[in-house]
Amino acid sequence: MSSRRDQLTELGYAAGWRVTRMLPLRAARAVFNRGADRAARANGPSTQRLRRNLRMVVGPDMPEAELDELVRAGLRSYARYWMEAFRLPSQSRADFLRDFDLVNADEFHRVLGEGKGAILALPHMANWDAAAAWLVSHDYRMITVMERLKPEGLFERFIAYREKLGMEVLPLTGGQRPPLDVLAEKATQGYAVPLLADRDLSARGIEVQFFGGRTRMPAGPAILALRTGAPLYAADLWFTPTGSLGRIRRIELPEPDEGALDVRVKITTQRLADAFALGIAEHPQDWHMLQKLWLDQSARV
Repeated sequence: MSSRRDQLTELGYAAGWRVTRMLPLRAARAVFNRGADRAARANGPSTQRLRRNLRMVVGPDMPEAELDELVRAGLRSYARYWMEAFRLPSQSRADFLRDFDLVNADEFHRVLGEGKGAILALPHMANWDAAAAWLVSHDYRMITVMERLKPEGLFERFIAYREKLGMEVLPLTGGQRPPLDVLAEKATQGYAVPLLADRDLSARGIEVQFFGGRTRMPAGPAILALRTGAPLYAADLWFTPTGSLGRIRRIELPEPDEGALDVRVKITTQRLADAFALGIAEHPQDWHMLQKLWLDQSARV
């Protein structure tokens, strides 16, 4: 039964990639918006989780009707991510450079242009694949890590999809070498290393304060920056009517005399969480967090 379900899942994604690219953009947007609106009305577990997460962001004072609209906008944003992701393989370098831009990026361009590496920590906002495609379209070398999805065939499709866009991709688990070692090596060779970093997948993350609650975030970006000396940036992304924008903030790294490595990793990860919170608070509808995040939330909705 599980094998059959895996096959159907993989076929569903394959159909999504194929059919969505065949549709005119306006028609594709309409289809995905209808799906998002249907999910909002159905109010299933993922929608309820998104609502609870957004309530943490906006606080207790937002009226329920406004939160309803924010959840609906959030689901539309999440659907737009998938619609655009399915269409990315058919787009050109000129499309990538037109449809995404990064503000406050002069230092970032200078660092990479000089052949130095940079660590870019991102939350699950807007279209992070478009941001990565923009990076490689500037001829910057880029490597990232991807969670090993199930079924394996789907994981391999996602790897192939991102490699087609020009990215180098490491599996989070099951690779020949620990991914952190490879990423550190690449960072010292002048690579951009973007990492999704607002949700810990390992249960070994760093506990941080985030919108007034406790959660865990991965230690990887902080460890890489502290080990290699590469600059660390926090990004936030948001959709515009015709594309996406991003903004980066340089994260100050603690000095060696501020504590042992584990202390400095914790300080740095908290600074990342604070930077993420600034961007998410400005564009909450584009934060795609449909999973449990805060430690004091119940696992079940």
